[in-house]
Amino acid sequence: MDLPLDEIAIRLGAAAGAGMLIGLNRDLHDKPIGMRTLGLVAIGAAAVTIATIQVPGMFENPDALSRVVQGIIQGVMAGISFIGAGVILHDHDKQVAHGLTTAATVWVTASIGIGCGLGAWSTVGVAVAIALFLLVGLGWLERVIWNDDK
Repeated sequence: MDLPLDEIAIRLGAAAGAGMLIGLNRDLHDKPIGMRTLGLVAIGAAAVTIATIQVPGMFENPDALSRVVQGIIQGVMAGISFIGAGVILHDHDKQVAHGLTTAATVWVTASIGIGCGLGAWSTVGVAVAIALFLLVGLGWLERVIWNDDK
């Protein structure tokens, strides 16, 4: 499948925008990963996905396309986990881990990028909305319940 340039731009732009929107929350809370990083994570996942589904002859062979898409998803999600793991800090003395939400945000942003690359717009829209609800809405609720200034 040879996507037209405007469709590629829409998919990559949507991925970057979704990643940046999620990253805005991280920036506003002074977390180590923000708009630029998550925008890049999403656009990278989308670019790999788009490039792969455009391999000549791939789209005409549904079995091969299915296996390749599965491989993309597995590879990107496993690889991006290393970036997420890099922001997790463990305080052995207090038995507390920090950065888990930021690590999960990296992982979710990559999955949204894959969705943009595949043009799965309904899934992308719902995923971004739920991610923002979890980060903003539930973050506010946690601060109210535990009287915490995270």
